[in-house]
Amino acid sequence: MRLKNKIAVITGGARGIGEATVRRFVEEGAKVYIFDILEDEGSKLAKELSKQNYFVNFIKVDIKNEDEIKNAYTLIINETKYIDILINCAAIPGVNKLPHEINVQDWDEIFSINVRGTFLCTKHVLPHMMKKKSGSIVNFSSIYALIGNNDLPPYHATKGAILSMTKTDAICYAKFGIRVNSIHPGTTKTELVVKAADTYQGEESYLDMMKRLHPLRLGEPIDVANSVLFLASDEAKFITGANLVVDGGYTSQ
Repeated sequence: MRLKNKIAVITGGARGIGEATVRRFVEEGAKVYIFDILEDEGSKLAKELSKQNYFVNFIKVDIKNEDEIKNAYTLIINETKYIDILINCAAIPGVNKLPHEINVQDWDEIFSINVRGTFLCTKHVLPHMMKKKSGSIVNFSSIYALIGNNDLPPYHATKGAILSMTKTDAICYAKFGIRVNSIHPGTTKTELVVKAADTYQGEESYLDMMKRLHPLRLGEPIDVANSVLFLASDEAKFITGANLVVDGGYTSQ
């Protein structure tokens, strides 16, 4: 029960790594609020876990919309009085084109979710954490904030921004007892990754190629969720501004 009685908000928690994180958090005693635009999937997950006597609520939130975020936090505070943990997981991969082929609308769309959304969710949770003088924020970045690659340029740019935001926020809010860290997954077998594989060269050949690039194996959502759990928990109470790489050895080559 490493998160016993902790109140956690997990964005993008309706599926994929976000869903795996929701499941791990409730197993460890957290009360979880899911922010997502996927209403059917988010509600279904919340109902499933609630039937198992876990505390899980789904709130439909578009993280590009500041008012929706503020209203969701107000609802949570009215119910629980405080928020201990924010996991900024929600993101989109965006277009897969070379930089000279990307239009401004596509560039702005991915930044509005991956960067602006993370900023807004962080901005409006911080006053509640500052009042309590404690809190843990985990931002989802990527191994491609640390190394280069020849695909998804705007996605990788957003993840570089997340890394820099994490380190800056960690310094700004350490005096309030708030920790801010980032997680950097390698290729993880989520529904979105499998779908994306089809657009490259077919699922089987793409995943085989990615397996060769990860010395251990491809990641599973639970691998990342367990790492997020560690950073969010009091076990990591002396860790802030860190970038935890969870990539099966990819970036060690």
